[in-house]
Amino acid sequence: MQDRPETELIRLEIDGPCCEIILNRADKYNALNVQMINELIAVFEWTANNSVAVKGSLAENGAENLRILILKGDGKHFCAGADINMMRDAGAQSAEENRADSKRLDRLFNSLWSHPCFTIGLIQGVALGGGAGLIACLDHVICNPHAKIALSEGKLGILPAVIGPYVYRRIGSANFRRHAMLAGRMDAAEALRIGMIDAVSESEQSDSVAIISEVLSTGPSAVAAAKELTLGFDRWSGSDEEFREWTLDFTSRMRSSVEGQEGLSSFLEKRPADWKPQE
Repeated sequence: MQDRPETELIRLEIDGPCCEIILNRADKYNALNVQMINELIAVFEWTANNSVAVKGSLAENGAENLRILILKGDGKHFCAGADINMMRDAGAQSAEENRADSKRLDRLFNSLWSHPCFTIGLIQGVALGGGAGLIACLDHVICNPHAKIALSEGKLGILPAVIGPYVYRRIGSANFRRHAMLAGRMDAAEALRIGMIDAVSESEQSDSVAIISEVLSTGPSAVAAAKELTLGFDRWSGSDEEFREWTLDFTSRMRSSVEGQEGLSSFLEKRPADWKPQE
């Protein structure tokens, strides 16, 4: 893989089609500062461009293209939200400067939300504010039972507006409104109940193995297309008849694709599809 971004505040560990992205400011509870945000954006965009869905092949020049992203934090906490110095600076900035900062944050969250790989989060300690926003953008989140998550912005007299669209999609209107108003820390049981996370485990890393295995048995382009399909459902504004026609077109496109043809052929021929790992 060419042009791998240079990073200081995050680490990348690549193993075949899997890429671990590790927040690496343990002494600051992995709080998000401008440098870390820029590094994450660069890494999310680089991994997307080197994914199977974008490259159109399982491997290139002897290296496997990416199918899975794992996001985790080093040390005691996943992510304590915005760095205190960044928040202090925001108070002295003009409206235009604050908007530019917010636009950078939105690019961060949207690049994770729309990432063509299957994304997994392994969460320990606290995930506050922007840390909760990162969780909301992931496809599958495994949380330590002692972790705490909060839409904590209200405690500072502001609101979780930039992360709002992603959290809202994950937990729905009533839960988003309640937790945005309370701004308190929810425990793992509450986070699981409302759908903020997908599993609770004492050994998040070990439990991710089964999820990774499941994803690698699925068509890699189908994984990315599932996000496209969901976004179409979320944003649909046409008639019911047009909606049904769109789903027919979508199905036809997938069935006639190279991956769709391989999946159907492998099923009929009772053999593994070419995207499944060799056992």
